[in-house]
Amino acid sequence: MTKTMSVLDRTQEETGPESEDDFVRALLSKMSLEDKIGQLQQVDASGDTISDALRDAVRAGKIGAIINQVDPSVCDAFQKIAVEESPHGIPLLIGRDVIHGFKTIFPIPLGQAATWNPELIEACARVSAEEASAAGVNWTFSPMIDISRDARWGRIAESFGEDPFLTATLGASMIRGYQGEDLSAPNTIAACAKHFVGYGASESGRDYDTTNIPLNELHNIYLPPFKAAADAGVATFMTSFGDIDGVPASGNEYILKNVLRESWQYDGLVVSDWDSVRQLSVHGLTDGDRNAAKEAVSAGVDMEMAGSAYAAHLADLVADGEIDLSRVNELTENVLRLKFRLGLFSAPYARPEACTLPCAQEKLDLAKQAAIESTVLLENKGGLLPLDASRMNRVAVIGPMSDQPYEQLGTWIFDGDEALSQTPLAAFRASLPAHVQLDYVQTLETTRARDTDDFEAAKLAATNADIAFVFLGEESILSGEAHSRADINLPGAQSALLEQLSATGTPVVCVIMAGRPLTISDVVENSDAVLFAWHGGTMSGPALYELIFGLASPSGRLPVTFPKMVGQIPIYYNHKSTGRPASDNQITHIDDIEVGAKQTSFGMTAFHLDAGFRPLFPFGFGLSYGKIVYDDLQLDRHQISPNESIRISARITNCGKYAASETAQLYIRDVAASVTRPVRELKSFQKIHLQPGETETVVFELTERDLAFYRRNKSVGTEPGEFQVWVGANADAGLTARFVLEA
Repeated sequence: MTKTMSVLDRTQEETGPESEDDFVRALLSKMSLEDKIGQLQQVDASGDTISDALRDAVRAGKIGAIINQVDPSVCDAFQKIAVEESPHGIPLLIGRDVIHGFKTIFPIPLGQAATWNPELIEACARVSAEEASAAGVNWTFSPMIDISRDARWGRIAESFGEDPFLTATLGASMIRGYQGEDLSAPNTIAACAKHFVGYGASESGRDYDTTNIPLNELHNIYLPPFKAAADAGVATFMTSFGDIDGVPASGNEYILKNVLRESWQYDGLVVSDWDSVRQLSVHGLTDGDRNAAKEAVSAGVDMEMAGSAYAAHLADLVADGEIDLSRVNELTENVLRLKFRLGLFSAPYARPEACTLPCAQEKLDLAKQAAIESTVLLENKGGLLPLDASRMNRVAVIGPMSDQPYEQLGTWIFDGDEALSQTPLAAFRASLPAHVQLDYVQTLETTRARDTDDFEAAKLAATNADIAFVFLGEESILSGEAHSRADINLPGAQSALLEQLSATGTPVVCVIMAGRPLTISDVVENSDAVLFAWHGGTMSGPALYELIFGLASPSGRLPVTFPKMVGQIPIYYNHKSTGRPASDNQITHIDDIEVGAKQTSFGMTAFHLDAGFRPLFPFGFGLSYGKIVYDDLQLDRHQISPNESIRISARITNCGKYAASETAQLYIRDVAASVTRPVRELKSFQKIHLQPGETETVVFELTERDLAFYRRNKSVGTEPGEFQVWVGANADAGLTARFVLEA
């Protein structure tokens, strides 16, 4: 490709090197109102070629960004038009949903959260960025850091779960992976913190639905991950589809102006979600697209994604004095600033030769490690796992998810290479010793199938086997955007299949591959071991083989609470106490009520008669092949002043016969405050590896910042009083002590 002189090159030749602000302002001064409005447009550019209409629009400077184009030759063709033929030679932002991989697919984000491994998540995002940037993509709409407390919501698959601290930590790691140390490097892409804010609180888990979030919850639960993203230097924010206190996010001045711009001093780009500006009218906030554009511009949405409200009405709004030109200038500056920071003015084209990716095998090894660490061992009756493959003679592989290379990749993987995907069946066939006979019965064509014709064949295979491996779950299409479910049991006839296999008497190892937590009490009852593998991506099969046969040790921990039944939702560990907190010393099941009982208030606490109050599995839960024991909890002081820190330590020993990884979790409770506080809050964690018999002391440090919260007076800070602290293996366990924060 012939090298042309870029806008930046020409400017520097004329005036010398300029700072970011000088460059952006100088360019802005040359632009007409129409040029500026063009920079605020992002349009869908999917397809194998560039249409005449798109070509003309880019040439005229009416488009600032495109989305959904990943052919490097087409991306470069778009950039060539923008750089060489548009009025000011301004390059394009090229966006794509690179959510958990590009060609190499890693576990869904909820699965990645189960690793509790920030460094691993950063490494996966780094590979994703390099693969995507080689195709010409320079902007991803990830990470999704919505707090997600409802497993019915399809997009919980894209989240890091229910906890603000874990989500903030892992979101910042993913941002660092995408953006690297230098956003202008050729192998980086701009990250996007989405959806600002509260999208995960959609009523009943229905996508796009109403969100009712009190101001206290907004600041203490939903905003902290976004503040962490801003602090991590995330290049862009995306507004939520939902509303906050009656005002949809794309027109919400409080969150976009007061919080994001003024309080957090954020100077990056804010983009709407897909057509969400025009949808302000559908919400009922405005009476048409013109006023929708006015509200979004006034609130601070810099770029409209896949909508036409800005293009159709912004010039008239300025001409009629309803929007000041200075406001349009601010939005345009934010777009130009991002392009400058990405280095697009000097290097707009795809540069695959600049990528420093490891070889293909090293990428697959990373994907396998992510799949291994994301898998959570939920049940292991009698220590069945790990198995010794050399002692097997005959095994059965059964179930609709045992050989689904596409389905195991999970939601939102537009560019994933299915040919790279290695399934459990393929891994078992490739890795089992030659003397082991493998009988495979898919049984159900899909996870939704109800045809039981092959049940007898599956039962026969299980009966004749030393052990039955049963791969169940949900197809990738059943989770993700617009794929919410009211019933989160295993779909189709899967539960019935598992029950019949259990009745054969052959030990059953059940692997669940899904995009969300499922209600799996029956699975636990009918299985000897249960591994929850999420949608584990490209290397799901080899990862599961290594875990089952002890070549790797399970270390995944739940990033979200698993309910016993759907009626418990929303259920999450960091709930409030209430005035009548539940306890184990009460009637906990409807069957415990005497026949003919007189009307009364059983228990008089916050629980369900038919489910109790405890979940099936708590947040942070996960088993290992080791036997982990916590002891010797120590605090270096029991009273601290606001400017002091406190060191908390505990000793952890692996008393088992297998090596194991353990994630030690630190929780606190502010016992009394000006607003009610959660019964526990995660404040830190450490993942350690222990050989059999090995002991390690973990040390945590709490500072005043860790104890701060959004208070009744609408400020963030601490309050003196007593705190309880736990160090343990999950949110329902741990050694405990107390300390006092002095005034």
